[in-house]
Amino acid sequence: MHVIDLISQVKEPTVSLEIIPPKRGSNIRQIHEAIESVLPFKPPFIDVTSHAAEVAWEEMPGGTYKRKVKRKSPGTFGLCAAIKYKYNLEPVPHILCGGFTREETEDALIELNYLGIENILAIRGDKQNHRPIPTDRSVNSYAVDLVRQISDMNKGAYMDDLIDAARTNFCIGVSCYPEKNYESPNLNFDLRILKEKQDAGAHYAVSQMFYDTSKFIEFVKIARDFGITIPIIPGMKIMTAKNHLTVLPSIFHIDLPEELVDRMMAAKTRSEEIEVGVEWSIRQCMELLEAGIPYLHFYIMQNTTPFVKMMNKLKKKV
Repeated sequence: MHVIDLISQVKEPTVSLEIIPPKRGSNIRQIHEAIESVLPFKPPFIDVTSHAAEVAWEEMPGGTYKRKVKRKSPGTFGLCAAIKYKYNLEPVPHILCGGFTREETEDALIELNYLGIENILAIRGDKQNHRPIPTDRSVNSYAVDLVRQISDMNKGAYMDDLIDAARTNFCIGVSCYPEKNYESPNLNFDLRILKEKQDAGAHYAVSQMFYDTSKFIEFVKIARDFGITIPIIPGMKIMTAKNHLTVLPSIFHIDLPEELVDRMMAAKTRSEEIEVGVEWSIRQCMELLEAGIPYLHFYIMQNTTPFVKMMNKLKKKV
């Protein structure tokens, strides 16, 4: 079932999740345990992140270095298949621009189509030291280019001219930024990009994490005035450690409310830090629900304990 159909049918507060595959060689059991721990909350879909291959340098005897290309966290498609057929949930694999050719992207989309996976989150991906792309191959430079490629396949248009090419049926999600993408010169520029994604075929958007709910609500209002009509799902993350006060802004370029910072700084133990983060997330959930936004999305990675704690508390309030 498509994400946009799932959220259109929401009649009570609903929470979806994003997880990351285990690192190369790690035991998959931890991920299964994480998924099983959230099943009681009936998430309608689970996003699974993807990471492109990166260039690494390995020191060799004699002081020389060998260039190696590898993926640190493979397994996105396998994990998506397990989510769909083992747990009967809709998986949403991330498809990236960076580090992949358009030919590889088409092949990946064909594989997902064969697996019966029909939801995709199309994102540019972080700028990293990706493996070099051969000069005879093409790339999607931006997320909107990737959206166009997926949308073309939904119309039966592939990179090569194919006779009677099968149409795919992907529901396409994209990212958005309530506090604007740090690379954008201003919010209006950012909204133009989101509008281009919508016009290219995107069906919904999921926001970057935020800790000031009013910024998300205002962002949605401005986006609607801008002509953006697709559903905008609020993306959130439970703060669980004091060092997140510096780590999250440095990585995700977000602002943190003074009240949250003061509460976290006053926490004396790790358990108190987690409690501060859980209570703040509950507060955000209640603010969003009161604003008429019944579908929420949490970035939980692999540690579901804070999320389970928050959901058990939230159930008593709604």
